[in-house]
This record gives sequence, structure tokens and C-alpha cells, in this order.
Amino acid sequence: MLEMVRVKRWIIYLLENNGYLHPESFTKLAQKHSQIFGLIFRTLRYRNYRLFFAGQCISLIGTWMQQIALSWLVYRLTDSVFLLGIVGFAVQFPIFLFSPLAGVFSDRWNRHRTLVLTQALSMLQALTLAVLVLTGTIAIWHIILLGLFLGCVNALDIPTRQSFVIHMIEDKKDLGNAIALNSAIFNGARFVGPSLAGVLIAVVGEGICFLLNGISYIAVIAALLSMNASRLAPEKKSTNIFHELKEGLNYAFDFKPIRFILLLLALTSFMGVPYVVLMPAFARDILHGGPHTLGFLMSAAGAGALMGSIYLAARKSILGLGRIIPLSSGIFGAGLIGLSLSPVFWLSLLLMAIIGFGIMVHVASSNTLLQTIVEDNKRGRVMSFFAVSIIGMAPLGSLMAGTLAGMIGITTTIMFGGICCIVGAIFFARKLSLLRSIIRPIYADKGIINPD
Repeated sequence: MLEMVRVKRWIIYLLENNGYLHPESFTKLAQKHSQIFGLIFRTLRYRNYRLFFAGQCISLIGTWMQQIALSWLVYRLTDSVFLLGIVGFAVQFPIFLFSPLAGVFSDRWNRHRTLVLTQALSMLQALTLAVLVLTGTIAIWHIILLGLFLGCVNALDIPTRQSFVIHMIEDKKDLGNAIALNSAIFNGARFVGPSLAGVLIAVVGEGICFLLNGISYIAVIAALLSMNASRLAPEKKSTNIFHELKEGLNYAFDFKPIRFILLLLALTSFMGVPYVVLMPAFARDILHGGPHTLGFLMSAAGAGALMGSIYLAARKSILGLGRIIPLSSGIFGAGLIGLSLSPVFWLSLLLMAIIGFGIMVHVASSNTLLQTIVEDNKRGRVMSFFAVSIIGMAPLGSLMAGTLAGMIGITTTIMFGGICCIVGAIFFARKLSLLRSIIRPIYADKGIINPD
């Protein structure tokens, strides 16, 4: 009723002004939108982050192009779903194995130079794939070997890149916005990259996708080399590497906020995120659709994730993320349970958007909270545990989900994963008052909040 009254008033206003808005109204509307735009993109005022953001916008499109082209190439060469899984496992499992040790090197080495190295090695991997495909000499063992190589590079790149973000942001209150914008461009690239890859594969083949991805790394490397990196060098260390790894593990799991965040992330990744590997079967056997059905479902999840990224970017403060972490995990779990019960395509699309929103907000909020409470000399190691919790657990969860689905069915497996996420969220929520009492002094010391 209230909305109808507002609409009537708006119509009367337009009629009284001959169907036109007064120029002052346009000015106020423009100022309002400008303020919202400025709030969402406020971290772009930092030169280093602006360069990083621009480079990532280009490179991530290439990354998504390569992922789609690689899957298509493997299936075209082998007609094997099993080998599709093996290639995905080869790229992700090294992160589980090597990220903790790579986190030690991230804390010891210059993160700026390390990122230049990892981006150059990733470019080399993409260009090698391009040469092998374009010359017609590609074989499945090449793809698996190059996947393992890229997985090892990512094991170092991910904790280093996550640790590097905070060095580009002068006001730590804007860290949440920076991480949310990173998530936004990642999910924006999910729309552009696969679409371009589909067209290019049909017209010129997979090799050009790998070639363009290799070229796209030039944008990131150029952005990194253009930064002012004078304050990014870490303190020099002479201690034993394995001693530092043990020190990082003890720090992460003795400090309750970090421990609970990582455990909830690991649970969500292991039990909830593997729903993705079941989606082809869900689209075909439950919704009785085809490849286009799967495409729409995954696009809906991407749209939800993008909305989640924008929501976090529009938040003015990092305060309140402690409540958002279990809430978003619960939303993710509820979406999975709803999806497991949905026999209707349009309802499944809506639930996939909710799922995408929940997992993106959960991961980005956890990332932000970790980044703001961790000690800088242990940042690389903690972010390596973050990478293990999110990416490293995924291949293990996928194996579990595939096995479980064969025993109890697709929908029951998805529902079970959702229930586990909700249980984990409830446990985390019950610890919020304890975690808040630990985190508040840290925020006060860093000037994020005023001390009591």
C-alpha cells in the first residue's frame, strides 16, 4: 500500500511538471549515484591498487578462457569424464600439498617480486599449451604435467597475492572494499571469459584461447612493474624454514579467531562447494535438461556471487564481518538444501543465485577479517592456510561428493553438504562474543575502531 502511494505521488509530480523532472532533481539523483559509485570503488584512489585492479581485469578474462578451453580440449581428445577430473585434480591438489610451505617463502621473500615471478611462470604455462595445441602435438600427458606445474605455481601465487593486497591499501579500513572488488572482477570475468572462449573455440580452436591467456599476463606484469614497491620488502630472516612453518601453524591454530575462521572455511569447502561437480548430473537427471541447462545454472551462481561482491564493496566499514561470516555460510547451506529439493528449473536458478551469493560473501568476509587481525610477519603463512582451506580442500571434497552421490544419490549428497554448512555456521555464531572480545583490542591498536 505504501509503495502504491509513492507511485501515485511520483506520477502526479511528473504530470504537474509536464512529464519532465526539474533539473535540480536530476542533479540530486546524479550526486546520489556518484556517491554510491565512489563508495563501491573507493580503493581505486590508491595508485598501486588501481594498477593491480586494471591488470587483473584483463588477466582474469584470459584465465577463464583457458579453463573453458582446457576442459573442452581434454574432452575432445579423450571423451573421458574421468580424465576431466584428473586434470582438475592435477591443478588443485598441489595447493593442498605445498601452500603451507609456500606461505613461509611468501613471508621471507619480497612479495612484489614473487608475484612478478609467478605471473611470468603462469604466462609460460599458457604459451606452452598454445604452442602444443597450435602445432598439433598436444597429448593428455602434456596437459596433466602442465596442470601440475600450474598448481605448484598457484600454491605460491595465491598466499602471496592475498598477502600483497594489504600493502596496496594505505587506509586499512578500506581493506574489505579492496577484497570485495577483487571478488567482483573475478566474477565479472566469469561472464566474459567463458563466452569469448566458446566463440573462439568454435571459430579458431582452443589454441588461440591459450595464446590470448598467455598474452593477458603482460597486463598484470606491466602493472606490477609500474607500482611503487619501495615499502614492500619484508624483514630479512635467517631462521629455519620448517621452524617458521611450525611457528605459523601454532600461531594460526592457537589464535582462536583465525582457527575458527579457517575451520569453518575448510568445512564449507569440503562439504558444500563440491556441489559444483554434481551439477552436470543434477541438470540432466533431476531437471531433465541439457548442456544449456547447466550453463544457465552456473551463470546464475556467478550472478549471485557478483551481487555478493558488490554488496561487500558497498559496505562502509569492516566492522560487523564477524556476524556476516556465519550468516553467509548459513545462507549458502540453506541454498544447497533448497536446491536438493527443487524439481523446477526456474526455482533452481533462483537457488543457485542464493548459493553463489552465500559462498562469495562467506569467503570474502573471512578473507577480510583474517587480513585485518593477522600479524604482518606471519601473513603469508596464514593466507597459505586460507588457500588450503578454500582451494586445497575442494578436490578432496569433490572425490568425497562423487563417492557419496553414488551411494545415497545426488540430491541427498547436496542436502547433506548444506546441513553441514549450517551446523558449522551455528557453532561459529555461538563463539562470536568470545571472538569479538579478542579482536576488538587488535582493531583499537590498529586504529580501526576507537579504544573504549
